[in-house]
Amino acid sequence: VQLQASGGGLVQAGGSLRLSCAAPGRTFSTYNIGWFRQAPGKERKFVAAISRSGSSPDYGDSVKGRFTISRDNAKNTVSLQMNSLKLEDTAVYYCAATYGSKWTQRNEYNYWGQGTQVTVSS
Repeated sequence: VQLQASGGGLVQAGGSLRLSCAAPGRTFSTYNIGWFRQAPGKERKFVAAISRSGSSPDYGDSVKGRFTISRDNAKNTVSLQMNSLKLEDTAVYYCAATYGSKWTQRNEYNYWGQGTQVTVSS
């Protein structure tokens, strides 16, 4: 599956952004989808994930209560609503797809999008 992440940009601290992950084809709904982020010089880290049915969202500790992941299988999209953004949220955000259930783990994912830059300024 080919994933396309979009929606990144420059935002002030406290602001909001909405990222989207899209993929053509009828197999999108069969994958669990995750978001990861990577800041310069740091490892790629888990942000959020959602099951193929749209139930059981999961979040990294640093974004709980601020970010919301959702999906629309009819439109082949997964969204990540990011509120109350902080300087430390600055990173390249990647969406990824997996059939596996250990979706907090980077090596569980088979397919990755190209990433979208999110920059939070003070």
